Parts: sequence; structure tokens; C-alpha cells
Amino acid sequence: MGYFFVGPMLLGVLVFTLIPMIFSFMLSFTKWSFVTGFDKIRWSGLDNFRQLFQDEVFLKSLGNNFIMLLAVPVGMAIALILGVIITSHVYAPGAFKVIYFMPQISSVVAVAVVWQVLFHPSYGPVNGFLSAIGVDNPPKWLADPTYALPSVMLLMIWIDLGVSLIIYIAGIKNIPADLYEAATIDGASKLAQFRSITFPLLTPTTFFLLVTGIIGNFKSFALVKVLTDGGPANSTSVVVYDMYQTAFVDLQTGYASSMVMILFVIVLAITGLQWLGQRYWVNY
Repeated sequence: MGYFFVGPMLLGVLVFTLIPMIFSFMLSFTKWSFVTGFDKIRWSGLDNFRQLFQDEVFLKSLGNNFIMLLAVPVGMAIALILGVIITSHVYAPGAFKVIYFMPQISSVVAVAVVWQVLFHPSYGPVNGFLSAIGVDNPPKWLADPTYALPSVMLLMIWIDLGVSLIIYIAGIKNIPADLYEAATIDGASKLAQFRSITFPLLTPTTFFLLVTGIIGNFKSFALVKVLTDGGPANSTSVVVYDMYQTAFVDLQTGYASSMVMILFVIVLAITGLQWLGQRYWVNY
């Protein structure tokens, strides 16, 4: 009976995950375009991987992915602070949860379009405000290669903040209240209680958010596609976006598959290191 219930899920994983992964791994060693048919597949060995490490766009995209990882701990720190404040220092905390979770349940396309309007270099209200308070030559944000990637990271933090906040609030509520009562009787300040009780007992939650956040960050695509289309000058391009361009615009399926393999190895290595390192800082 158990196999009957897990069967559909296992079938889905097999058809939509494992088989495509194996097929993509095989294609990464070929020169092939999916529009030419299977009979045009040509074995190329490691040529795709050699070419990748000489591909300036791919290396730029990979570097952008690593820079964008900074958005994960920054977003988590903001969510943790807000979680502590909302849990114990505000009325109607449910309203704050809804407000912060709204970007997560909204369409990424809609959010990106609103962000484009807000940060428009000439007509956006953000630059209008900066000009009104006397800032000369305000940044061009998404149109400037220097500010485009930080602008995308800012939006990513804003979108993901709700999820991290809800999970942190759930973790905070699971901490036994008698620990705080004992600390208060002993004269511990709120800051000392946070440092010695709240933060250590939230390390499993932090570990979960860190792992899922980094994996999700490496999978970023829709936001970059809608917001900047990888520009200007590839300043916001990431590996998944570069892979999409290579596979479905340039029609180089084999070469795009080699990008997938590199990304898979990097994510697997980072996740493995996090898993090994958790024993030194996570308190279960």
C-alpha cells in the first residue's frame, strides 16, 4: 500500500528530474542543437568545458552569482531583527506578517515592473526624491552597470524577506518562555537574552534558511530576465540566464548543458560544505 501512495511522486521525480539530469549530463559532452534532431548529436569530449573557462560572459555570470550570495545573509539578518521585534514588541503582528509576505505571493513579473518604474533614471520617484533633497546626478540604477546588480540584489532581499521572517517567527515562538523568565530574574538585558538564548536556539532555522537561500539564489532567472535582461553590459547576467540564452536563443544545447553541470557541481559543493560545517555552529 505504501508504494501506491509514493508511486506518483517517485514517477514524477524519475521522469521530470532524474532522466533530464542524466540526459543533460550526456549532452554536456556534445555539440548539439535541439532543433536539429537527435541524429545530429556529435561527441565533443571536454571541449564545452574548456570553452566555458574562456567564455567571458559565462565567467561574468558566475561571478555575479557569487556576488548575489551576499543578499542571502543580509536578508536573513533583517528578517531575524524584524522577527524579534514583531514577536514581542508590536501590536497586531499578523498584519506585519501579511505586509512583509505580500511580495512573495505577488507575481515576480509584476514586482519587477513596479521596481523598474520606481528606479527609472529620469521619471522614477526614487530619483525624484533624491533630486528634491539636493542630490546631484543621482544613480541611474538599473541602467548603470555599477548600480544594476546591487539594485537587483535589493529587490531579491525585499521579495524573499517575507519567507525568512515567517520561518524565524515560528522558530522564536518555539523557544521555551521559561528560559527568558530565568534570564530576566538573573538580570540579563534584552540584548544579552538575544545573544545567549534567541540566537543560539535559532541556529537550526538559520542553517535551513542559509542552505535554501543559497540554492535559490543560484537558481535566479525570472527576476533577471524581466528586470534587466542580463544588462547593461552583462552586469546582471547570472548562470541560469546565460544558460537560457545559450540554449534557447543561440540554440547551443550541448554547450548550455555544460553550464548546467558546472552550476550543479558548484551548488553541490557549497551545500556539502555547509552540511559539514553545521556541526561547529548549529545547536540542535
